[in-house]
Amino acid sequence: MAYLTTFYWGWLLASLLLGFGMGWISVVQHGEGVSRKLRWWLSALAAAVVAAAVARVVPGRFGYWLDLGLIMFALYLCGCAVGSWLREWVVSRSTPAA
Repeated sequence: MAYLTTFYWGWLLASLLLGFGMGWISVVQHGEGVSRKLRWWLSALAAAVVAAAVARVVPGRFGYWLDLGLIMFALYLCGCAVGSWLREWVVSRSTPAA
């Protein structure tokens, strides 16, 4: 894991900044979301992929790509969360009080 962060720090930073940008420009839509059944399946899939990475079930190059992809996806999601939170904070501060 330390090798990935040392060697791919530029790509990891780019995924974080891309997530920040997407979180900043995205419009928050309060819609229905996904169904309960689909949410359960997606959670199970994410848990299985993370468990496979932790248990090192996938060997070699594909395991390396799996680890790198999971780190990049996690950084992207963190960037999205921070970007949308900051945009909401800035927009809420700039609205006039009623």
